[in-house]
Amino acid sequence: MSKVKTKFVCNECGYESPKWMGKCPGCNQWNTLQEEKQKKTRFSGGAFQHSAQTMSKAVPLRDIESMEEPRIITGLLELDRVLGGGIVPGSLVLIGGDPGIGKSTLLLQVSALLVHKNQRVLYVSGEESTRQTKLRANRLSLVSDQLYVYSETNLEEIISTIDQVQPHFVVIDSIQTVYHSEVTSAPGSVSQVRECTSELMRIAKTKAIAIFIVGHVTKEGAIAGPKLLEHMVDTVLYFEGERHHSFRIIRAVKNRFGSTNEMGIFDMKDTGLEEVENPSEIFLEERSMGSSGSTVVASMEGTRPMLVEIQALITPSSFGNPRRMATGIDHNRVSLIMAVLEKRVGLLLQNQDAYLKVAGGVKLDEPAIDLAIAISIASSFRDEPTKPGDCFIGEVGLTGEIRRVTRLENRIQEAEKLGFQRVIVPKYNLDSIKATKGIEVVGVSSLQETLKAALGGS
Repeated sequence: MSKVKTKFVCNECGYESPKWMGKCPGCNQWNTLQEEKQKKTRFSGGAFQHSAQTMSKAVPLRDIESMEEPRIITGLLELDRVLGGGIVPGSLVLIGGDPGIGKSTLLLQVSALLVHKNQRVLYVSGEESTRQTKLRANRLSLVSDQLYVYSETNLEEIISTIDQVQPHFVVIDSIQTVYHSEVTSAPGSVSQVRECTSELMRIAKTKAIAIFIVGHVTKEGAIAGPKLLEHMVDTVLYFEGERHHSFRIIRAVKNRFGSTNEMGIFDMKDTGLEEVENPSEIFLEERSMGSSGSTVVASMEGTRPMLVEIQALITPSSFGNPRRMATGIDHNRVSLIMAVLEKRVGLLLQNQDAYLKVAGGVKLDEPAIDLAIAISIASSFRDEPTKPGDCFIGEVGLTGEIRRVTRLENRIQEAEKLGFQRVIVPKYNLDSIKATKGIEVVGVSSLQETLKAALGGS
């Protein structure tokens, strides 16, 4: 009887070693290597066995037929926009998000909408029983004969059910609970996630079944498991939101069939997720007029312009090291802009505590919000409010200059649609802007010029 060969695999990064080590050389984590059995590779005469069906040959690029990918419209416009126009048959989509954020609710709603379009759906739950899934469906008023619910974690049984039901759409909730019997490691390990995802990808491509996979996230916010998981799938979606806000945001960070960094917004209610068609109006409806430290910025999220309020509170510090806190904005960006204001404009901020927040629980990370951050900080420091009808767009350089931004016309149109009277933009963008009637466009080239136009100071 031949000896069973084993190897040691890191649970964090997937590094493989023939012997056990206390510290993984791949990710420098301690006690993450676990012993697993090696799978036997079939050889025939010193070469791998290949069937005639799997053999392929290289062909010239011009001889390959290209056609637009067919899409299935779900009916959720926000999700369809993020996916690039709908679900592509045969695609493998990964959705990650914090526990309780609404991933299962979203996919159950999508499943019910697809059933109404004559699509057979198989919902595989590895975390809940069929009765628990039924209770959620009743709460969402979702009942259909073409929506099949299956509670199982064994991948072989799931594949057998897929062959039996012949669905057009499959949901796996979640990939960390599914296991392959030939892999000796525990469910959720690197080896299990890798093997199960590979098998699901094969099914999706060979049978043209769109498969949605739910992935857990770590405490840092990244999808749990090997990074290879995100490389294997066609689309990676992140479902995020603040626990104390009802808004939920879904973002595409990878999409082989559409643009990345697209965003959709939902409102979580008792009856499920509802689409937010005009997020700018909702984010600004509670804005207090005439308060210092409040500015409005037109930010681009994918192809959609969105007006958001940025609030700043600058107060004298009672500590040796002033506090810098930011919610929805990168903390390092706030420190950088405060340093530019102190050096180039002369605002004494080194003994001031700074607290910044994006109202509504939205996260902004594009350079065009720099100018609004700088004006909100200066407005709070001087205790001078900006005009309620002003909107600020621009990137701030280290020398205090205002640099040009992209998609400026779309931003201005969104501000004009919501009734803003004036928008302050980079001066070097004025040549690319068409004539506007309902809103005044002011071009600025430096922070000093912007402060003079916004606050009336020098």
